[in-house]
Amino acid sequence: MVILLLLSWLSASVATFRHTGGASVPLKGWRRRMIQATLSCLTRTLFFVMGFRVKVKGKVASLQEAPIFVAAPHSSFFDAIVSALTGMPSIVSRAENLSTPVFGTILSSLQPVAVSRQDPDSRKNTVSEITNRALSRGQWPQILIFPEGTCTNRSCLITFKQGERFCNTSQHIVEMTFQNDPILFANRVRQTMATALKVPVTDHTFEDCRLMISAGQLTLPMEAGLVEFTKISKKLNLKWDHVREQLDTFAAIASASKGGRIGIEEFAEYLKLPISDVLRELFLLFDRNGDGTIDFREYVIGLSILCNPANTEETIHMAFKLFDQDDDGTITEKEFACIIQSALGLPDLDVSNLFKEIDADETGKLSYDEFKNFALEHPEYAKLFTTYLELQRHQVGMAEDDDNIQSSEAKRTPIRKSAVLVSETRPTARNKVCPADYEEDNSSTSDKKDD
Repeated sequence: MVILLLLSWLSASVATFRHTGGASVPLKGWRRRMIQATLSCLTRTLFFVMGFRVKVKGKVASLQEAPIFVAAPHSSFFDAIVSALTGMPSIVSRAENLSTPVFGTILSSLQPVAVSRQDPDSRKNTVSEITNRALSRGQWPQILIFPEGTCTNRSCLITFKQGERFCNTSQHIVEMTFQNDPILFANRVRQTMATALKVPVTDHTFEDCRLMISAGQLTLPMEAGLVEFTKISKKLNLKWDHVREQLDTFAAIASASKGGRIGIEEFAEYLKLPISDVLRELFLLFDRNGDGTIDFREYVIGLSILCNPANTEETIHMAFKLFDQDDDGTITEKEFACIIQSALGLPDLDVSNLFKEIDADETGKLSYDEFKNFALEHPEYAKLFTTYLELQRHQVGMAEDDDNIQSSEAKRTPIRKSAVLVSETRPTARNKVCPADYEEDNSSTSDKKDD
């Protein structure tokens, strides 16, 4: 086996010896024939010695019929046997593989399209290079692609990378059947392969693998990073970097939980609020499957659907005005406590710790900038603010309706007019509600009714 490997390395070295142009110029003539014949034979023999017996169904398409080969599933380096069976085409490979001793030389002789996962422009450059080669009319050899973009355990097919612009290459059937739709093309090719392999398909991608690695680094279970990134990014218009930042926040909340999920206790502790009916309702909005915990996928969806749309400049400004009861441009701890206690229905709630966290300059008062920065960094509070604002509007509307009804009744029954006016000297609902004021209103109304 070592001898075969060394012979393969020698053949690759001879084929690329003094080749001018490097990877940007295709190998031609005897160089290309040497790779297709000698290297292909040595590779098949090497796999045979390792115990592989391969049965090929169908006929390999020619360069004119199909400039691109698509292979799946991709599970290990043993999948390289596909390259030998298809005439040693060019492949798409990680740039790091080219520097591997012996194997790097063999791989370089195939003139692969190198992909750098650290380069943000690598995906665009890779697609452009594949397109140019596929449309070169025979100047370049065929290209072998593993569209999953990463290795799996062969139990299913994950999401195929979309071929952006090279789905309309010279394959006539692709143009006729798929109408140059890269998403539809990738999904149908994957489904066809999955049907033949009798395995299911999932919406996981390499981005999920990156999130799994990040989750492990944050001491979370690695499966916490599985969010079906392609599906949620498409529906919610999310970028990977943004989801990665949310993973840091999720890890900070779920750190006290052993299962890598957020329970109601961790949720309340993170928000620095006690467990109440209002908090339970907010928690249930995140807990989409109703299992009593919030996993990372539910957390991302909850922030995108519930919190971020509500966490706008207008909402933050309205919330600040709601807290600033004396309209002096700042919020005192008393004003802050008044609204939070009213919103949660807990008149004895201590909010000093939460207030101190927002009060970055420790002046004892919250400026608009401090309030806004905290709201943007903690979008979970946005839903509480908007719910409370809606409740206040509803209460004001109900009070106005009651006023109209009682006013019409007073006109019809003049004898009761004075009693009605006395009992309504103060409205029962206002924009700015404080538990103490509410109790005072009730007591005064009761006294006047007794009188």
